[in-house]
This record gives sequence, structure tokens and C-alpha cells, in this order.
Amino acid sequence: MRILISACLLGLYCRYDGKICHYASIRRLVEQYDWQWIPCCPEQAGGLPTPRVPAERCGSRILTAQGREVTAAYEKGAEQAVYLAKLFQCRYAILKEKSPSCGCDRIYDGSFQHRLCAGQGVTAERLQAMGVQVFGETQVARFLQTVQPFL
Repeated sequence: MRILISACLLGLYCRYDGKICHYASIRRLVEQYDWQWIPCCPEQAGGLPTPRVPAERCGSRILTAQGREVTAAYEKGAEQAVYLAKLFQCRYAILKEKSPSCGCDRIYDGSFQHRLCAGQGVTAERLQAMGVQVFGETQVARFLQTVQPFL
């Protein structure tokens, strides 16, 4: 089984703030299951640097806290993630929650006040539109229930 995964969840240097974070549940998952994990950071794939200015989704646009529009980079990154998912025939993705790229249920609301709203990041939206089932990093149990019949 091949799973597309946000590169930051694997501890790769790509988070917007330049930090490297370790997610214990993701690490256990990767160590326990001998699947092909396809890392992708749509924001880097779209040409954005690490670290980068925080951005939030405002409707169909992605804006930085300073008001600079970065939608094109996020869309390009989403296209790259879709390309990888097709190339490797990924039926599932585990993505970074709350992100304007990867958020799958809730994202920041565009006010830059740390408020969440229902919604998806650009990449999560595009992956789901092509039939990839998307899960956030806190939804590992739900992911495992979904793939259980295929183990």
C-alpha cells in the first residue's frame, strides 16, 4: 500500500516556522507497517521557502499575514501532490491538520487570530476530488479502521 504523507509529519525540514516536529503516532505507524510512504510538502513543491511567512486560506485565496497573495504557489504545490498521488497510485493520504495546504477538516479562518473553521486546505481538497481518502495526523485510528480490510 502506498500512502501520501505530509513531509513535516515525518520530521522533515519543511514546516512554515522552520521547526522540526516529531509526531509519535505517525512514527509508530511508519515503523509498524511496511507500506510505501510518499512524503510531500505541497508548500515547498509550490516554490515557497522554509521557513516562510504564515498564510491562511480566505475563501479561494491564500494570503500571508501581511496580505500578500500566495495562492498560485499553493495551487502549484497541490498540483504536485496530485501528480505524486497519481504516479504512485495512492488511495490514502495523511496530511497536516489546520494547514492552508493540507488541512482536511478544519483550517485557520483567514483572520490570523488562531481561529479554526470548517474547511480544507487546497491540497486536501484536490486529493479528495480525485478520490484519495484524506486523514489528519490525529486521525490515525480512523485511518487504520479504514484500511483494516486491506491488511
